[in-house]
Amino acid sequence: MSSSPKDAVSILASLTGPSDLRSLDEAQLETLCEEIRHTIVQTVAVTGGHLGSSLGVVELTVALHRLLESPCDRIVWDTGHQAYPHKLLTGRLARFGTLRQLGGVGGFPRRSESEHDVVDGGHAGTGLSIAQGLAVARDLRGTHERVVTVVGDAALMSGLALEALNDIGHRQISLLIVLNDNEMSISPTVGALSNYLSAIKLSEAWQTTKAGYDAVLERLPVVGSSAVEISRRVRKSVVNFAQQPGHLFEDLGITYIGVVPGHDLPVLLSTFRRALRLEGPVLVHVRTYKGHGYQPAELDQVAFHGAALPPMEIPGVDTSDGEQAAGSTQAVAAEAGRPQSVPPASGPAQPPLAQSGSRTNGDRTNGDGDATPSVAQAVAAARKPPTYTAVMAEELVAIGAEDPRVVAITAGMPTGTGLNRFQVAYPERFFDVGIAESHAVTLATGLALGGLRPFVAIYSTFLQRAFDQTVHDVCQNDQPVVIGVDRAGLVGEDGTSHQGMFTLPAQRQLPNIVIASPKDEQELRRLLRTAFAQDHPFALHYPRDPGFDLPGVAPTTIPIGEAEVLRDGGEIVFAGFGPIVMRALAVADALGADGWSVGVINARWARPLDERLLHRYARDARLLVTFEESVAAGGFGSAVLESIARAGIADAGLRGVPVRIIGIPEGRFVDHGSVADLRETLRLDVPGLEALVRETIAALGITPSRPVLQARSA
Repeated sequence: MSSSPKDAVSILASLTGPSDLRSLDEAQLETLCEEIRHTIVQTVAVTGGHLGSSLGVVELTVALHRLLESPCDRIVWDTGHQAYPHKLLTGRLARFGTLRQLGGVGGFPRRSESEHDVVDGGHAGTGLSIAQGLAVARDLRGTHERVVTVVGDAALMSGLALEALNDIGHRQISLLIVLNDNEMSISPTVGALSNYLSAIKLSEAWQTTKAGYDAVLERLPVVGSSAVEISRRVRKSVVNFAQQPGHLFEDLGITYIGVVPGHDLPVLLSTFRRALRLEGPVLVHVRTYKGHGYQPAELDQVAFHGAALPPMEIPGVDTSDGEQAAGSTQAVAAEAGRPQSVPPASGPAQPPLAQSGSRTNGDRTNGDGDATPSVAQAVAAARKPPTYTAVMAEELVAIGAEDPRVVAITAGMPTGTGLNRFQVAYPERFFDVGIAESHAVTLATGLALGGLRPFVAIYSTFLQRAFDQTVHDVCQNDQPVVIGVDRAGLVGEDGTSHQGMFTLPAQRQLPNIVIASPKDEQELRRLLRTAFAQDHPFALHYPRDPGFDLPGVAPTTIPIGEAEVLRDGGEIVFAGFGPIVMRALAVADALGADGWSVGVINARWARPLDERLLHRYARDARLLVTFEESVAAGGFGSAVLESIARAGIADAGLRGVPVRIIGIPEGRFVDHGSVADLRETLRLDVPGLEALVRETIAALGITPSRPVLQARSA
């Protein structure tokens, strides 16, 4: 790369967008690839960044943008640190020198930068789920844009990516997967798929445990034979993959093409052109080299992965700013002499791994964590008021009838979450991804990015498995995914692993998300309507409990962040989040009989709080008590306390207000037992809550302003 910078960017600088690539001839495209590499090296030498991964996908990026019509067609960059060529081809050349600097071009795709950036990325393994969501949304809308995702070999080994691959093959979604195989993630031992899986196949443990493992599975009741079959198919896929990579993907129902030389632009163009014409999921296996075209990065792929790089000295570029010391001058060299072969295509696709329609693998059977109910139990249950889950499901079906964009997702729990009702009503808009909560949440993000309105119902305890996806995909991209947090609070007999007590504090810290919980089942219907009437992530928490058997109301929306006063009073103020507020109301009645003036606020929202209302009632209160059926640390009560502390800096009336937070005690797990027994044990039933409040009153040494007799006679 001996040309001057002025000459080197002549074609790149003339581009107004990726569509201009279609007017360039083959020689100009090759020159453009050189210019892109030159620009990346020149820039990253100063700013730092992910050099090797971006240099490795230059030809791949040029080929995709020449064939596709972005932004109508969608290119999803898994992880995103390899997207520098994409940024240069989509109008960011003039600002590329600000890469990763404050206010400058981001190091990962950012939707705020360009309409060509489909999703804000940064974590590995998300691309397949996002792409599937976009493709499903396309099919439901009846449009024809093409969806492509570029996934690295290391990212493909993540659990989320494997969950998505299984689901994509099962559903036969039409999309193109480009496997960028450079035998590297950051360290080579975990990134090379062939070597990694070959090592598993050849290991002594694999060979010696196979017979024993299958023997154990065969003894399992009901599921034994199917489990053995799946186990053997997985083992066969691994063995086949070690011999020829395409077998793994073909066994999953994904058409495999490869291995394609990743720096041969004509071959890439020809291969992608044909692959884009095929129906169903297609994976093109592209062999690239990290750092291609820049010799230091080729020779030391680990050090030049990024984002802090070894010393680089580039002719005409001053890198001596204290961030990187001057190093030896190295010429940018073209790759030569590396063998690249294209093996024949794999044989016919085999059926994908079994898709889990419901959880049957030991931790729950009918979706509730209980055994299949007897006829007598079913009759008894029929006499109870509908559960919150049932009310939610009924309302969701009604909303789905009004809005064809509404889709529903479950992670192997259609019955337990109530979404089987939606499945019956709208089978083409229902998705059970199996026991794959992470994929469910990221798939929902892709569906939302594609213009749909997804509702993903997951038990609170299992939503813990998708925390990263909630942060990185849903909230970072600020997508209107409605998360039904089922079984929020105490669940009961399933014990420490299943209590839904940790989700609220985890979600409360996240940007963009709205968090709500109803006081009763009719308010649940209204909050569900509210969730679909707004455009941000929305977490709706509701318990396993039956409702209060209230008569139906018109499910009108509720202004976000607006609480309601259930009982007026000023000496003691209760603020509750979720159905526990009804127990707090009973405690207020008991205290009122003793002469206390007790106000009760149904907060509805943990984020955003109705600070105006809370501060108005707290300002003159002698005690403020918060109630939640969640771990007390970091939840709703903490939000109220933090709000009052902030406001108290400027408002003297809020500085001395005592606040008592009542919830599930922190620092411990909750063991098994009926919900009623657990609430009694934890003092979260009405008598227990009343006792906690009275103990707080006694500790403060305060008395009611009205005599007891006068209060009772009134």
